[in-house]
Amino acid sequence: MPGSIYKCLSLIGERIIANKDYLTELDREIGDSDHGINMARGFKAVLEKVNPDESDIGAALKKAGMTLLSTVGGASGPLYGTAYMEAGKILAGKTEIDSQDMKAVFEASIAGIQKRGKAVRGEKTMLDAIIPASETYAKKISEGADMIHALDAAIESAHEGVEYTKTIIATKGRASYLGERSIGHQDPGATSATLMLEAICDYLKGK
Repeated sequence: MPGSIYKCLSLIGERIIANKDYLTELDREIGDSDHGINMARGFKAVLEKVNPDESDIGAALKKAGMTLLSTVGGASGPLYGTAYMEAGKILAGKTEIDSQDMKAVFEASIAGIQKRGKAVRGEKTMLDAIIPASETYAKKISEGADMIHALDAAIESAHEGVEYTKTIIATKGRASYLGERSIGHQDPGATSATLMLEAICDYLKGK
């Protein structure tokens, strides 16, 4: 992945900010009505904190993670902050990444989220999008696909994961208070995670 990590983060931020109201509306159904607002604020801060000329991908992601951790409220700040910081550790010192780096980033981010959130797949969280995406990505890479085609397939799996969250009861966070009433609503975190993957893929495609 040659080019500017700042440009990639910009595309992620733009995607999140453009979907602020949508994410907030999803959160209004089962949460605190602030997921989109918080995430948009966090990525505005990221784009102010990260040096646009930064060439070290790991350093930029570490800075992004620390910023999300300190500016995004609720559970999302610590979880996304941890994911980005773990990705930063994997990519420390790198100025471009390959398909195996991306696989490692998926795995490290998931491990960080699980450790921080004490969550597993099937609890109506962002993991229900990210884990199937990671599995699909790894499978496609093992079959010889390039990074972009593997990510395209991963995003399809993430969307399927988002749809799956509509069918299950939330057992984490504020949504868990609703019990069975959380069925029928998609998870905002799974949705924002999928939006991020789409933005990363668009960056790789030069959009």
